[in-house]
Formats: sequence, structure tokens, C-alpha cells
Amino acid sequence: MSRETRQTGPHWRRVVAALANRDARTAYAQIVLGATAEDVSPALAGQRRDRAIAALLDAGLVERTAGNGLEASESIFRDLLTQQPRRQPRSGVARFMRLGRIDRYPANQGERRELLAWIAEETFEPGEELTERKVNERLLSYTDDVVLLRRYMIDFGVLERTPSGSSYFRPKDR
Repeated sequence: MSRETRQTGPHWRRVVAALANRDARTAYAQIVLGATAEDVSPALAGQRRDRAIAALLDAGLVERTAGNGLEASESIFRDLLTQQPRRQPRSGVARFMRLGRIDRYPANQGERRELLAWIAEETFEPGEELTERKVNERLLSYTDDVVLLRRYMIDFGVLERTPSGSSYFRPKDR
């Protein structure tokens, strides 16, 4: 971990990773309860004990005292809670997606059409005819409710049904 990163405060992933380790979690509990450095995890072999303590120190959960002892950090959780998540401002259809799937449908009809058109362009070739089953398989990567998505796509004209109703296609020039 670079010095620059340390100056910005603890990182939640390091804290969670340290607490996910059974040896480190046990050592942390003992330190919180006031165990001296020598009394921390006496049952663990030297190297396992040292790794557990190093993980706690690196995560910022414990600190060295002046006498080379260990104590639980008084501010670690407060510092973690004050950190703001780094999120990029989202624009366009990305505002309505999360992890590549539809998070919510826009209330604004123009934005909804834009989202549906984008999905259609990403999913279907113009003029390509597909059975309902194939359409559903492709739309499943965007939502679990493929029936609603397919219905919206037809209602907004970004996907059409053949006159017989047996297959679907994306119109060529829309």
C-alpha cells in the first residue's frame, strides 16, 4: 500500500479482508478486550500469529503503542464511515443500468425509448428474425422480467413481431 493511500485513511476492503481471516479476527477480539501483545493468540504458531497481527496493523484496526504493545484503533470505523464512495457521474442510459442490467425504467417516455433502443441495438441485428424463446434468452442478460422488457420494446417500436406472430425482429431503419 503506498504512503499516499495511507494518508487518505483506511480502506474498507482491507478492514473486511482482515476481519474475514479467522486468526486476525481472533487476535483483534483479544486486543479489543485488552490483551497485551504477548497474550494475543498464544495458541497460534509464531508465523500465523505475526501474519494475523500484520493484517490488523495494515488495515488500521490496531496500532502500536509507545511500548511496542498493541491497541485497537479508536477511530477506524468512524474514519471508514466518513469516506465518500467514489462514483462517476452517470449519464445517458447508464443512469438506468446497474452492473449491465436494468436497475429501473425511466419515467420519461423519451428516456425510456432511448434505453430500449440502446438495448435493441446491443442485442439484435437489424432484420434478424428470432423466435420468442431466442429473444427472451438474449433479453435475460438485461432483466429477469423479459416479458415486460419485450412488451416495452414492441410498444416503443424498437422490436417488431412478424404478422404471423411467430417471430420478432429489429426494424432496419429506426
